[in-house]
Amino acid sequence: MIARRTAALLAATALAAALSACAPTASPTPSPTSTGFASEEEAFAAAEATYRAYVDALNDVDLSDPATFEPVYALTSGDAADQERRTLSAYHADDLTVAGQSKLTVLEPVDWDPGTGRARLASCVDVSQVDVKDPAGKSVVAAERPDVQSVLVTLQRDASQGEFKIIALDGRDGQPAC
Repeated sequence: MIARRTAALLAATALAAALSACAPTASPTPSPTSTGFASEEEAFAAAEATYRAYVDALNDVDLSDPATFEPVYALTSGDAADQERRTLSAYHADDLTVAGQSKLTVLEPVDWDPGTGRARLASCVDVSQVDVKDPAGKSVVAAERPDVQSVLVTLQRDASQGEFKIIALDGRDGQPAC
C-alpha cells in the first residue's frame, strides 16, 4: 500500500514537472531599487499621482472646515507641510472663503535621484478661476497674480510609508513654458 502511494506521488510530481516545462515562462520583471521603485518611469508615475492628489485635495478645501485640510497635510512633509498649515490656518482664522478650482495644464518630470528618493516635477497650474474673499466678499487675491503659475514640485519618498510626500513648491523659470 505504501509503495502504491509513493508511486502515485512520484507520478504526480513527474506530471507536474512535465506540465510546468510546457508552460510559458514569465518575462523577468525589474526588481525594486532601495527606493521601492523598479524604474525611473515608475518613480515619476508615483510622484505625479501624489501631486495630482495634492491639487485635488486643495480644490476640495473648505476654509470654514479645518477637517478638509487634512488630505492636503497628508500629502506634504517638512517645509511644505509647515507652510500649508500656516496658510490654511490663517485663512480659516481670517474667515476667508475660496471659490473656483485650480487645474494642472502641464506636468512633466524634471529629475529623479534614486539615491535620495527625491523627485522633481515641472508644473503649470491654471488658477484663473480661483478667488479668495474676505468676510465682506472682497477678493484678497493680488491683482498681479498670474493666471497660470509655473511651479517646481519637489517630492521625497517617505520610506516608512512607501509613498511620496511633497516637500517643496517653488516658482520656476524655463521649460516647459506655462
